[in-house]
Amino acid sequence: MLRIFKNIAILEGISYLVLFFNMLFIKPSNLELYKSLLYPIGMTHGILFIGYVLLTVLLKKSQEWDYKTTLIILGASLLPFATFFIEKKYLRKK
Repeated sequence: MLRIFKNIAILEGISYLVLFFNMLFIKPSNLELYKSLLYPIGMTHGILFIGYVLLTVLLKKSQEWDYKTTLIILGASLLPFATFFIEKKYLRKK
């Protein structure tokens, strides 16, 4: 399950960046393209975000994470690039 979580962490980070790219670069130049991409990108990111949070909660006990580590891992889902850092710092050593 940890390997699945690593993959979800990377994919969630990528989807977050794609969502920002769509909002910051495509929206000002092409509103129609922005609107057509918003739902699939947003839905994909939402599903990956929920999977990331659920897997964090499920893995807390099996990986013996304390509350501080768990909160750091959960908080990483809210910041761009943070899931890449989490995958490298907290998940690679396992």
